[in-house]
Amino acid sequence: MKPSKPAPTNTPSLPPTPPPIAHLRTRPVSVGNWRAFLAVARHLNFRAAADELALTQSAVSRQIQALEEEVGVPLFLRHTRAVELTTAGGQLFQTLTPALERLDAAVRMVRQSAGRKNVAITTWASFASMWLIPRLEDFQRNYPDIDIRIDASDNLVDLDTSDVDLALRSSVPGSQPAGAQRLFGEQLCVVASPWLLKSMEAIRTPTDVARFTLIEAGDAHRLPYFEWITWRRWFEVYGVSRLQPARWLYFNYAQQIVQSTLAGQGLALARMPLVADALATGDLVEVLPGHRLDSPLAYWLIIGPRSAHRPEVQAFCAWLQFQAKATREAIREVPDSDLLDDIS
Repeated sequence: MKPSKPAPTNTPSLPPTPPPIAHLRTRPVSVGNWRAFLAVARHLNFRAAADELALTQSAVSRQIQALEEEVGVPLFLRHTRAVELTTAGGQLFQTLTPALERLDAAVRMVRQSAGRKNVAITTWASFASMWLIPRLEDFQRNYPDIDIRIDASDNLVDLDTSDVDLALRSSVPGSQPAGAQRLFGEQLCVVASPWLLKSMEAIRTPTDVARFTLIEAGDAHRLPYFEWITWRRWFEVYGVSRLQPARWLYFNYAQQIVQSTLAGQGLALARMPLVADALATGDLVEVLPGHRLDSPLAYWLIIGPRSAHRPEVQAFCAWLQFQAKATREAIREVPDSDLLDDIS
């Protein structure tokens, strides 16, 4: 008796598992292959991707195969009438899309600025917002053919290797690189909004500040010389070291400190070069003008070695020095001739 054949089952057959790709390579992947991958991933169709890229369907297929060889894993499941991303393909699609968008945006910016004169400046955010940007209209009015790019960050940029032309920095004398040009020094003064002062009893002595919220930097301990610009040091200098204010309010940036003071939230020990304009307009009032605090910090202009010869950079530096002179006059700093000893 012959053995009976097994009864047929209705279990659907699983799609074939794509074979593993054996060779893992470490060299960079061609950008063209990435663009083919993005087109196929968006459309999930090789023909539509080929139309977008103005290539033949077979050319796109070869680029995807080459990319899979480079990456070392399959990126698509190829069905009879459809294409599906693998898990690895989906991960790459999510990561690659914003990366290539940023690259395209950078290329557009480069193309737009090609042939135009420009100056790139790096400085920290508070200085850019409070001192540099309010003055830029004057430069743009006088030099309309020069584009300005500001990189506002607390991170120090290496002018020897970056595409930045100038750095505006704050540091103690002697710590800046050779050739740095001093713009102005710094004192600190007690400031308040005028309407806050109208709502409180007059401030006549240092002990009177204890009736107010005192505003200062919350990270003054981060660098040794930052402690020289704190309320605690002001207390010590003016003989009220045991004074305790009504409350404290801390911020990370000088701009935030001044904004809080303008809003009437307390008294601030402010950097005079950064609030000179607000004092001149009356938006802020200096409290106890005879009780300023000397700061060890000064503000410096540093010119990148590859940029010093360019006429547009020279024009911007000359304009900066003119603006710095106006600031020195506003804060009643020493005459220009007395600054030469401070320049390394």
